Amino acid sequence: MQAALIGLTQSGKSKLFSAITEGQEHAQAAAAHQADKAVVKVPDGRLGVLSEVYKPKKMTYATIEFLDLPGLSFLDESSRHEARRIIAQARQSDMLTVVLRGFHDESVAAYRERIDPVKDLEELKNELLLADLELIENRLEKLEAAVTKPTPHVEQDKQELVLMRRFREAIDKLQPISEAVESPEQEKQVRSFGFLSLKPMLFVVNVDEDKLDRPMEITTEQASGEVLTLSAKLEAELAVLEEQERGEFMEDMGIKEAAKDRLIKMCYKTLNLISFLTVVSGELRAWTVPAGCSAWEAAGAIHSDIQRGFIRAETVHWDDFTAAGDMKAAKAAGKVHLEGKTYQVQDGDIISFRFNV
Repeated sequence: MQAALIGLTQSGKSKLFSAITEGQEHAQAAAAHQADKAVVKVPDGRLGVLSEVYKPKKMTYATIEFLDLPGLSFLDESSRHEARRIIAQARQSDMLTVVLRGFHDESVAAYRERIDPVKDLEELKNELLLADLELIENRLEKLEAAVTKPTPHVEQDKQELVLMRRFREAIDKLQPISEAVESPEQEKQVRSFGFLSLKPMLFVVNVDEDKLDRPMEITTEQASGEVLTLSAKLEAELAVLEEQERGEFMEDMGIKEAAKDRLIKMCYKTLNLISFLTVVSGELRAWTVPAGCSAWEAAGAIHSDIQRGFIRAETVHWDDFTAAGDMKAAKAAGKVHLEGKTYQVQDGDIISFRFNV
């Protein structure tokens, strides 16, 4: 799964990317105005608890990939053209993490000479809609020509034509395509286009360190999505500290959890993902699956052979396991269950799959 970091120039987006990737500056990509990628662990304290119980030889976290796009500018035709090229790189991402500037720093020039996350949000949303509109207009031109010909796909083209026209009408009303999609089937039908306003979005307001305890400058209603306030500068400073020193610093600052960790978890949540846990052959591992997936589908996330030969899933929920203390006690308490293919996996389930191939 991939989350694309996008934002206007000087929003602190790449500083945040550096924090997420634990201090890597990625200067080469930034200097070349290129996108950069990094795979990061999804923080999960459950693995630490289980490692104390099982003493595994290996521990593997769930991961998410971040794509850091160059900063966007729409000040003139040249920068707008470049921004369109940059935005297009996010079309294959699974979600957008939109970074908005809320910090003041005279050494960092402000976009349009303003520090206004609300106006920046409005501009970015409108530009994403325009980028989608260009894609729709191009597709409509081809479909309107295609439906006049007796091809094997003419009925399918007619249906898509109706859909694209509805998307255009939504954008004309400054509504995202997500509001015009009426069913999961329609969403799947147009997924390959990579419409930006159809993607899940998380909004990050990058503020000064001394403003972290103030009310959020943007509400979830204004953003139409989850909003997180953080200081990218502070997070980047925390990221380069040794673990013990970082913990001491956070304790002195009264910080319970690094904002970058909350950001990663919120991206995971925004993508509607959960983790189940396994302990097999000395490896403790968190596996990523969509919320609501079945035990049979979860087996396939590990290996196709396990899915093909699926017999049962021996399952205990995280809360039941921790209440019992270990697997033996959980079994004694009747908290370990044998589930079939259709069992809906819960976040934190500890699963052992029985299969035969």
